[in-house]
Amino acid sequence: MSKVGNALLNYFKRADKLLWGIMLVISAYSLLLLKTVPTPEGSRSYFSVQLVSIIIGYVGAIVLTIIDYRSIAKAWYFIGAISIILILYTLFCGQAVTGDAGVNARAWIKLPGGLTFQPSELVKIGFMVTFAKHLSIVKEKGKITSPLQILFLSIHCLIPVVLIHLQGDDGAAAVFIFMFLVMMFIAGVQLRYFAALFGSLIVILPLAWQYLLADYQKNRILNMFNPESDPLGAGLQQIQGKISIGSGEWFGRGLFTAPRVQRSVVPVQESDFIFSVASEQLGFLGAMAILILIVLLLLRTMNAARKSCDDLGTYMCFGFFAMIAFQSVINLGMCLSLLPVMGVTLPFFSAGGSSAACLYFGFGLVQNVYMHKSEKDRIHLSTSRSIMRRV
Repeated sequence: MSKVGNALLNYFKRADKLLWGIMLVISAYSLLLLKTVPTPEGSRSYFSVQLVSIIIGYVGAIVLTIIDYRSIAKAWYFIGAISIILILYTLFCGQAVTGDAGVNARAWIKLPGGLTFQPSELVKIGFMVTFAKHLSIVKEKGKITSPLQILFLSIHCLIPVVLIHLQGDDGAAAVFIFMFLVMMFIAGVQLRYFAALFGSLIVILPLAWQYLLADYQKNRILNMFNPESDPLGAGLQQIQGKISIGSGEWFGRGLFTAPRVQRSVVPVQESDFIFSVASEQLGFLGAMAILILIVLLLLRTMNAARKSCDDLGTYMCFGFFAMIAFQSVINLGMCLSLLPVMGVTLPFFSAGGSSAACLYFGFGLVQNVYMHKSEKDRIHLSTSRSIMRRV
């Protein structure tokens, strides 16, 4: 028993306790909000699904902190292969979910017991590992400025982006692109490559509008500028979401008593528009609590990246940072009608078993990097001693 106790004590001595605390508060807040959201008759409650997902996520996170992240990254070819297989299986054998505006995204796999799983959420975590490893190999060889290596790195990103686009889940595809850009920037890729990418986008965007975007995607973008033009169709979700956010005022209309939440006025309020649930029930203060918690999470992730003992750990942390930051900005922009509705959830807060559990896996990898920071200190100490001996 003492060995178990010593192991646990050693674990938490090495862990980022503040990051653990932030995550526990986020989990509790998420569960509280989902407990207040009415569940359609005959469906599993959002609260119970989220609770089970969080438990699975924490178990997975702890396991991922026990295994050295460098050992995990050594299997990057295997992780990449499994990720591609999962996406391809979903593309051809997955379940198509038809949502608002006729959106038909084949992004889910049926599981026993009537459950479903969204593989792209797990692939995001896999991408954190595989792309970080790929970057670290290129950086170690001193070829981070090589056009050929930049091409290979770009192909690494394009594989999941294209396959997930074919599934019809462009929101998830955009997350991969942002993770790619942030991790490339942190690795020291020259700015001229980003300028070339930006210039290419300017040329491609008109063609994408004409030939790639579906009608519902065009409507969402146009509706962003004037939601009132289609108040009962494409603009309904954002209009009602803004009303709910504004109705909460400073202190909200009360948990379990806010009328719009209880009547489910905002479509998909438990997921895409969970921010409106917090704002109506707990007001401006409840909304700010979400923003503060997300910012604190991002700051602690950057702290883990800064203290990482190698480039691999730094890139993995910034992959997680990019994923959380991008999804948060996009989701809040959707809720405030500053961005089109893209089906991007608010990390850790929105209902969704696949998303919740996999996000905690990402948190586990960040903790893993932090827990090996002492090796950086040992390296510095060893180097200092070597220099002193030579002197």
